[in-house]
Amino acid sequence: MQSSKLLIKYGGNAMVNQELKQQIAQALFRLKQAGHQIVLVHGGGPFINRALERSQIVSEFIEGQRQTSPEALEEIQKTLIGEVNADLVHLFSQNQLSAVGISGLDSQMVQVEKKLLSKIDANGILDEIDLGRVGQVKSINTSLIDTLLEKNFTPIIACIGGDENGLAYNINADDFAGEIAAALQVDYYISLTDVDGLYGNYPDPASLITSLSVADLPKYYGSIIQGGMIPKIQSCESALKKGVKNVLIINGTKPKELLGFFEKGLKSGTTISK
Repeated sequence: MQSSKLLIKYGGNAMVNQELKQQIAQALFRLKQAGHQIVLVHGGGPFINRALERSQIVSEFIEGQRQTSPEALEEIQKTLIGEVNADLVHLFSQNQLSAVGISGLDSQMVQVEKKLLSKIDANGILDEIDLGRVGQVKSINTSLIDTLLEKNFTPIIACIGGDENGLAYNINADDFAGEIAAALQVDYYISLTDVDGLYGNYPDPASLITSLSVADLPKYYGSIIQGGMIPKIQSCESALKKGVKNVLIINGTKPKELLGFFEKGLKSGTTISK
């Protein structure tokens, strides 16, 4: 396959298993050796859950979005940047990826505004829910990422951003990755998740949807797209509408499928295109 620019969103169980992390690092090294430029955006849900539990901070999920108090944000920021990002940089650098760890706070790269979640209640009334210190991406300056890529580094980015007043915000990793993908106009926005792709009837393997267009997505919300898959697909849809060429949702616990897709053109996961 022709070399291209890849934005990879990394999260879920593939981040917890050390052997899988090693396999993913090795797979990305092969892709980089083949000429692909790689930018990696990571979440850290399992690590955040553990840190919040350890600090006895309650955090609720609403429509797949984590409500974040100032106290929770402090723990999330320490966990994402000081633990998860640092660990990935160390591991990926050991696998010759020349990894550099950054967040949206570096060089004011990602500017955000407070995010309000719109939800229709049982009476059909539109309600706006305050998610606390959860940000919505307002603008992105890609110059730092561009410079790192030009110098053959692999940027590894934690999903924290800041507002105009200097306050840090937690950003849903899928939203963050989709916006970075769009700002960079990548050839592939790849979401590594815990399942093989989008299913018509989960978990029936025969119902895996291997390809669809962005125009197909609206009819699936509320049926096969629900729960934590909602922000994931919304970020894919938004990225495609903003100029990303292709989206690939693939199982992060099967790194060989990612290699098979780019090295041999094998069909894996769910590809969404315009």
